Amino acid sequence: MSENDAAKVAYFSMEIALEPSIPTYSGGLGVLAGDTLRSAADLSIPMVAVTLVHRKGYFRQHLDAEGHQTEEPDPWRPEDVLESVEPRVRVSIEGRRVAIRAWRYVVKGFNGGSVAVYLLDTDLPENGDWDRTLTDSLYGGDDRYRLCQEIILGLGGVEMLEALGYTGIESYHMNEGHSALLALALLERRTRTSGRQLSEDDIDAVRRHCIFTTHTPVPAGHDKFPKQLVCTVLDPDYVDMLEFSGCCVGDTLNMTYLALRFSHYINGVGMLHGEISHGMFPKYPVRAITNGVHAATWTTPPFQELYDRHIPEWRLDNLYLRYAVGIPLEEIRDAHTRAKRALIDEVKKATGVQLNPGTMTLGFARRATSYKRADLLFSKIERLRSIATHVGPLQVIYAGKAHPRDEEGKAMIRKVFEAARLLKDCIRIVYIEDYDMRWGRLMTGGVDVWLNTPHKPYEASGTSGMKAALNGVPSFSVLDGWWVEGCVEGATGWAIGHEKDQIEDHQSEIASLYDKLELTIVPMFYGRSTAFAEVMRLSIALNGSFFNTQRMISQYLLNAYMIVTRQPQVLRIEAVQKSVNPN
Repeated sequence: MSENDAAKVAYFSMEIALEPSIPTYSGGLGVLAGDTLRSAADLSIPMVAVTLVHRKGYFRQHLDAEGHQTEEPDPWRPEDVLESVEPRVRVSIEGRRVAIRAWRYVVKGFNGGSVAVYLLDTDLPENGDWDRTLTDSLYGGDDRYRLCQEIILGLGGVEMLEALGYTGIESYHMNEGHSALLALALLERRTRTSGRQLSEDDIDAVRRHCIFTTHTPVPAGHDKFPKQLVCTVLDPDYVDMLEFSGCCVGDTLNMTYLALRFSHYINGVGMLHGEISHGMFPKYPVRAITNGVHAATWTTPPFQELYDRHIPEWRLDNLYLRYAVGIPLEEIRDAHTRAKRALIDEVKKATGVQLNPGTMTLGFARRATSYKRADLLFSKIERLRSIATHVGPLQVIYAGKAHPRDEEGKAMIRKVFEAARLLKDCIRIVYIEDYDMRWGRLMTGGVDVWLNTPHKPYEASGTSGMKAALNGVPSFSVLDGWWVEGCVEGATGWAIGHEKDQIEDHQSEIASLYDKLELTIVPMFYGRSTAFAEVMRLSIALNGSFFNTQRMISQYLLNAYMIVTRQPQVLRIEAVQKSVNPN
């Protein structure tokens, strides 16, 4: 049996963070996808992945002295780093046959396993000029451009896997709704094979093969397209399928509803997000599998060395990080000191600002958009100044891009710059431009406390705090997303606000933020270093051991993928045994 024949799960995502030098991701969704595939490769899970090549990347961010963001393309050449594959497939867009090629990237596991990723590309001479640009820009263009991209990902992705010989796929995992049109490709293939007219039985049959993970409780995060546009762009046969299956709500095609209609397993990305998503889509059985991060990728070199000495099994089985409770506190402090020094050195190179390695450092790195509330820390400038002056010095490192069309997000960056100007006499505040995977590991590993201040309940999961936990960095966060599950007050970090506050109380959160900084966190950092190190150690043992993609993908195996539905324990044991002894 060939490698292609062996693959049982096809993972579709509009963005996948493969490595820092390949700019095919914008943020958390893409990083989550990349981490999922890295853990799948570690466990030798029979998986293949599909995305778009995004030749112009997301964008490069530039910030002037006042924090005004400008953007430029981030081009790269797939032919320089990826393997070209032979098949060409075609999809119908606005009545034209658009050709698609693919580039292959292989995600290699630490123990011999691998996952092939196919990046679809329309930049071919047989296509017209506009069609050649359709796989250029991640989240760029207007509705027409985006719908065309989603046709290429969903319909073209299924065609490409078939052309490449992936004949044994049993589960199609849609990472967000961008790839939901793949369900129509499966439906068309089924009716073509049977020769019968479309029936509800066909929809049920396709549903048994599809899994859908929704990542956002924010309505704007769900792609919607006017029905008139859909009828113009999509092949008429597929429009008929949409009509038959009832996937157009009024005059709109909502890609989330399309994915919901055709999936037998639907999940949110955290316990709370699962509940919220079920409330948003009450007709569907939405479950929850909490996100994670790939432990080996996001653990800094000093902590990798530390775990290799004390917990040599941690790479094979992330649950062994539970045994971090036995690592001496002094060694944890020493590893963190080295990670912090590496971060401070890189900040100096990038910004010219010399941070103090002995000063308590807060880190905040998020997509710059209004609901992330990057400015909550500066709600009461004089109170923050008083804490830094009378309780203990502070410094803050910020990072994050605003979408080019998100004016509120860009304004948020400018607010951080304005706060930095107002506080320059007592608090050093730096903003790292062009945040990427490399800066992500440096920051989550090198700051002392990870800050997160979203509007509840808009943080579906969040993963940066999970990366911080792997490096002994406790979180200080609003009780939303994953932190509802990960916060053990005073043990793994600290909550901003109160769990009982189901409805957000903005003023209560501001008071909680400053009170805990002033009365608990800063005094502990400077006056009770052993107690602070205990929190660092418990962050690793309790959160690092659980909030990882090894645990997450094992839950998908046991609950969602059809290859496990029939024989869950056998497949899980075989996958783990193969990762231990690939021969």
